Amino acid sequence: MKPWALLSYLLRYPDRAIAAAGPELRAEVAGLPPGAVREALARFLASWGDDVTTLQARYVETFDLRRRAALELTYYAHGDTRERGMALLRLKKLYRAGGLPMESSELPDHLTVMLAFAALAQAGHGEALLAEHRPAIELLRLSLHDLESPYAHVLDAIAAGLPPLSVTERGEVARLAREGPPDEAVGLEPYGPPEAMPTGAPSKVRRMSCALPPFRSCRITQAPEGAVSVRRRSPM
Repeated sequence: MKPWALLSYLLRYPDRAIAAAGPELRAEVAGLPPGAVREALARFLASWGDDVTTLQARYVETFDLRRRAALELTYYAHGDTRERGMALLRLKKLYRAGGLPMESSELPDHLTVMLAFAALAQAGHGEALLAEHRPAIELLRLSLHDLESPYAHVLDAIAAGLPPLSVTERGEVARLAREGPPDEAVGLEPYGPPEAMPTGAPSKVRRMSCALPPFRSCRITQAPEGAVSVRRRSPM
């Protein structure tokens, strides 16, 4: 079983609870099967200190101040365009159809949300979604390596859990890197026309109920309503 929940957790904004979880994170990584994923995450945690301000500043500098390192994966292909709005709508409908309607401060294309879905969805569904966005994941991985960011090792671990890039996907990575995202600026909410928005919810859906650290205690429960909840940050 691939550690999608752990990978989602490592890419979240490091609030005080996450920053203090260093020992638990190292123990979790040490318990992974030998291989590329464990090695990559061990490299990442080698840079993990216990100063929350430093960790937060590194995260913001890496992901919030650099468009080339966006965690919102549909941005690479669509920029802030109407096509991206429809891609976001499709993701929200996909999560709901999988019994995991989204409740998050992030957009549905945020990599932490996709990884959380992969951790909870039926076998193969999450991997298929991540594979669909493989070129964007690879472009983000390469960008983080260019920036010499420790987070590049987390992307290495994600890539190690996915099929190798095809020739077509490599060409798409090169095109995205060369051309960059479209720059047509439009509003993204509510991702599409009202008649296209999903309404209602299944009578029984699965809810992610996670105590800290969530990668050990994630469990699926039945509830009248539920959501994939990936909270990013608390006020500083």
